[in-house]
Amino acid sequence: MPDGSGNVAYLPVASDAQNPDAFLERVLEGWERAQRASDFSPNTIRTRRAVVIKLVDFSGHYPWEWSIGDADEFFAHARGVKNLSHSTVRAYQGAIKLFCDYACNPRYDWSVACAKLFGTVFIQVITELNRVAHSQPSETRPAKRPFTQSELQQLFDLADLEVERILNSGRHGALSAWRDSVALKTAYAWGLRSNELRHLQVVDLSRNYKAPYFGDYGVMRVRWGKPHRGSAKKPRSVLTVWEWSVEVLRDWVERGLPRYGTPLTDLFPTSTGAILGGTHLLDVLHRLLDELGFPPGLDLHSFRRSYATHLITAEGFDVAFVQMQLGHEHASTTSIYSIPSPDYQRLALERVHNRTLDAARALPPRKRNP
Repeated sequence: MPDGSGNVAYLPVASDAQNPDAFLERVLEGWERAQRASDFSPNTIRTRRAVVIKLVDFSGHYPWEWSIGDADEFFAHARGVKNLSHSTVRAYQGAIKLFCDYACNPRYDWSVACAKLFGTVFIQVITELNRVAHSQPSETRPAKRPFTQSELQQLFDLADLEVERILNSGRHGALSAWRDSVALKTAYAWGLRSNELRHLQVVDLSRNYKAPYFGDYGVMRVRWGKPHRGSAKKPRSVLTVWEWSVEVLRDWVERGLPRYGTPLTDLFPTSTGAILGGTHLLDVLHRLLDELGFPPGLDLHSFRRSYATHLITAEGFDVAFVQMQLGHEHASTTSIYSIPSPDYQRLALERVHNRTLDAARALPPRKRNP
């Protein structure tokens, strides 16, 4: 029914008076419509709905019966017993807060209907007193780290060697191993997330007319960028930085990819024509890391960390450039990735000393008094 402001309030039918489950479902459906109108993705909506149901099941109370104590116990159990991460609990609290904001909003009249049916109303159970603070710019586990340049070289060498091993043994799978090797190098060379890498297509490669020496590989169009606030994917263009990466990718596109048949669409397809599975490259990486015996803390996202770290701290690229390459909205996010490489301090000190020595050598000789 319309209210005075022209908004529509989704009031329950009479049968809801005897069925609180049906009333809850109507509230959740209304919340889903509101989120779709705000351009949240279906997966985000499903995840938030699941969190609401979890609190209902844990507390044994419907949302209009929730108290702040119910929320306190639920999140204390999540942290203290289930040992969920700081960021996961904060995401749960965000979902509950958004739900309560919606249900309490007078424009939808859910509390009015609740009062008539059950003698109670919705309240906001997430407050400044029980909400996890977002005090750090990054919630990445401290164990996670970028590759050093030496580790990257060893990793890529071993990935190439795996292709030779398979060929020499007469086993099948050399083409897949070649594909995986190129995919790992591509993840680093353009600073890509796993999902961005998996969905790359040949048409996403194009020329950069300011850098004609890269040919048709000067720009990579990323169409599956991480979305903002659960909305549609955020595309961006990443400029090619290293010439070696062009050689690797061109060789794959011209000599390796045609072996999968035509038409050529995906840059890293499977033998059945599908895109790589979400965990395939991670499994490949883990096998290589185990053989190399590298210290822990490395995963697929380490390629992206390494890309930012090496561009900023080792090669002197401006943070603003790297920010645009990575698709970050804020420079502070980019700075999280720019962890100095082990020899960064030594190189920085060496550069300062060299500048001082060069300036001293450039001074004219001092005249001696007779």
